[in-house]
Amino acid sequence: QVHLMESGGGLVQPGGSLGLSCAARGNLFAPFTMGWFRQASGNERELVAFILESGTSAVGDAMKGRFTIARDNANNTVYLQMTNLKPEDTGVYYCKLKMTDRDRTEYWGQGTQVTVSS
Repeated sequence: QVHLMESGGGLVQPGGSLGLSCAARGNLFAPFTMGWFRQASGNERELVAFILESGTSAVGDAMKGRFTIARDNANNTVYLQMTNLKPEDTGVYYCKLKMTDRDRTEYWGQGTQVTVSS
């Protein structure tokens, strides 16, 4: 059983910054990829960023230069640092973990609301 615990969402003004964190707890015997997705009201869930245990990462084009993803392997935690936030960044941000074993099991957090508004 793997549980993802997200935190850091909230209300921020355009141009502001916000940091999200997601801590994974449970049976994590195999390497795993962690990342963030987001979903605006009425839209489908989209990839924000992901990061491998090696530290290799990628960020969606719309967020490059503004968002940074990092992870703390010792604590099985992934972070998303968001700067220069825009209203279109508003949505529910979900943490995702994918095991790299044969089953490639995926786990999702409950989501944390990020609202960018004046």
